[in-house]
Amino acid sequence: MGFRTGSSAALIVALAALATGCGGAGSDPGATKPPAGDSAAKDSGSGSDSGSGSGGTVVGKGGSDTVFRTEERFRQALPDPASMAGWTPRSANAEIEEAPEPAANCGPDADWYCARIARGEANFEAVGEEAQFDLTAFADRSAAQDACRKEKTWSAKYTEAQVPPVPGVDSHAYYRNAGGLDGLNLFLCTGTVVAQVLLEGEGSSLDPATAHSLGRLFASRIQKAAAG
Repeated sequence: MGFRTGSSAALIVALAALATGCGGAGSDPGATKPPAGDSAAKDSGSGSDSGSGSGGTVVGKGGSDTVFRTEERFRQALPDPASMAGWTPRSANAEIEEAPEPAANCGPDADWYCARIARGEANFEAVGEEAQFDLTAFADRSAAQDACRKEKTWSAKYTEAQVPPVPGVDSHAYYRNAGGLDGLNLFLCTGTVVAQVLLEGEGSSLDPATAHSLGRLFASRIQKAAAG
């Protein structure tokens, strides 16, 4: 899905800084294929649906009420090169909205990210397949849940992808074809954020096991960033 431009003040996060901020040190150049199953979930922890953090933060299926509005929070949540062994890093950035749209102004349409306060993304590539991680932040849990409902309604017209549920979050997935590229979109809804793992490739098999593995990795990093 596309994102708005204009009112946001872009805070560009260099991949080197992203790697340093997350304790990373680059990808594995010897890998021959994208990780599948649990092989990319090294950073996913136990996969349980409960946990705790400082300051009263609760990490579980409902997610945390932590608001993601700083570059540092996005740097912690987005996968870094060290956690994506076998994938080549391409780009990463974060945008903080200067004047977020009030949730009350958003209608019941496909513009599910209308009330976002910030977003960030990190992009990787391996063997002709691309993996994009998007994180869209909202001012509170209610706005995020509303966005997630709108996204589910919008995506219902596409073919459901049989990706196993990601522990600790509300997740759903679907296939989408556009511009000659095949895509598998996995959405993760938790706390004050809506996250997306997009696998894309020309003629790619888009293995649901790979999407599930990367989804677990992303969910774990979001939870740890919220608990921080």
